Amino acid sequence: MFINTYAPYGADGIIIRVEADIRRGIPGIDITGLAQEAVREARERVRAAFRNSGFVFPQDRVLINLAPAGLRKDGAALDLPIALAVMTAAGIFPQSGDTEGGELLVMGELELSGRIRPVRGVLAATAAALKLGIREFIVPAENAREAAILASTRVGAAATLAEAAHILAIRRETGSLPPAGLSTDPRAPGTAGTGWGDFAEVRGQERYKRALEIAAAGGHNLLVFGPPGAGKTMLARRLPSIMAPLTPEEAVEVTRLHSLAGRTIFESEGRLISHPPFRSPHHSASAEGILGGGKTVRPGEISLAHFGALFLDEAPEFRKNVIQSLREPLEDRMMTISRADGPVRLPADFQLILAANPCPCGRLGMRPGQGAQGCFCSAEEIRRYWRKFGAALLDRVELRLAVSPPELGQMTKPDGENSADIARRVLYAVEIQRERFKKTGIRRNARMSTGMIDRFCPLSANAETAFRTAAEKLGLSGRAYHGALRVARTIADLEGAESIKTVHILEAIQHRRQGDDPYDVFSAGG
Repeated sequence: MFINTYAPYGADGIIIRVEADIRRGIPGIDITGLAQEAVREARERVRAAFRNSGFVFPQDRVLINLAPAGLRKDGAALDLPIALAVMTAAGIFPQSGDTEGGELLVMGELELSGRIRPVRGVLAATAAALKLGIREFIVPAENAREAAILASTRVGAAATLAEAAHILAIRRETGSLPPAGLSTDPRAPGTAGTGWGDFAEVRGQERYKRALEIAAAGGHNLLVFGPPGAGKTMLARRLPSIMAPLTPEEAVEVTRLHSLAGRTIFESEGRLISHPPFRSPHHSASAEGILGGGKTVRPGEISLAHFGALFLDEAPEFRKNVIQSLREPLEDRMMTISRADGPVRLPADFQLILAANPCPCGRLGMRPGQGAQGCFCSAEEIRRYWRKFGAALLDRVELRLAVSPPELGQMTKPDGENSADIARRVLYAVEIQRERFKKTGIRRNARMSTGMIDRFCPLSANAETAFRTAAEKLGLSGRAYHGALRVARTIADLEGAESIKTVHILEAIQHRRQGDDPYDVFSAGG
């Protein structure tokens, strides 16, 4: 008999077959199948867990094979399947067929005491197993609700090696796992929208609020720049409060990626992540942390922001190679990591939100009376600072605007529109797009291909004239030209308009005019 387990590899991972054979010889354990250090160390963990759980480890030569043999296996999640495979080969369980284990998947890390520790990637493992017809799972108790999201009640939750052995014994005798008493509604909300704040709490910056509304509705990238105190970060961090909830299919994919990365924020409730993720890494993050990778490839921040937003605060402070490496994922919606044994692909369909000061000292663009002493940066320092973005990346950012700190009169105004009202408009526009792009694989207007733009972005005669005039005046590239049309389509969707009108085109162009030059901050509006 063999037992199935799972090894993370890219977005899907692979199903591993664990086989055990006991033969006469010097007592010991051999593990074959390109086992890495953490897997090889399982020999001692399994032996100690056997003894401390009341089982007698075989006093013979034990051979463990991990198939497919040509793929590296790493991580401690193979401890429990190895232990159960040894128990089966040693005759601790009644034999009932060599292929019975093909319908069962086991995951878990063993402590020396026999206690089972939780592992990452359980939801991803469940999804991969279900594709192969595997319907039953034995997992750590802490991961049981995570597995039950997709596997219903056919989950055995084990806190110790003895419990896992008991569950497997019952399965051998009755033909099915004992009921675990788990219940979960995968459609129920998981991570709740708490702690985001409300747009009404930020006074002024109406243009910036409007740009965030358009970005949330159409999935567009956004750059905002201006002196400190303008509210760039404060408003950007309130973006999740107006974003539309994920569909059930999107929620499964997002939660699966977070499971692969070892995130357990949803496990306490046993539900899917139902709201678009909002990731905000520190500017000291490495390229591997942002893009993904490592000895055992794990999703980076761009994959954890899948179907959500990646917010880079103080964006020019990030390493230049990190910022520039975002260009390909923004275009492909996929991160491809090259490895000697083949490329690993991780989904990365995210929208990029950039916030920046216009210069290294941050004072460029400050008005008199705001406590500013003038910019201390030379023209060369400002150019070097701004060059980190590069024209190629900025060309992929459809919404760009400069902001300045609000004046005292704006600070004393009553609260503006709240997030709930804006979120209703965003959801209305998103539903229009879901219907428009049904069965096309496209989620938002920002992902439209050139052919789709010709089909879904009809312009009135006046709008087309205005657009051509503005495009020629601004010298828009081909990408910027189509990007402005996508933004105009989103603005029209927010109003429920079938065709794109002149007012929609003019607003889209207005959001495109700034951002190529840091000195645009002098034309910033409140």
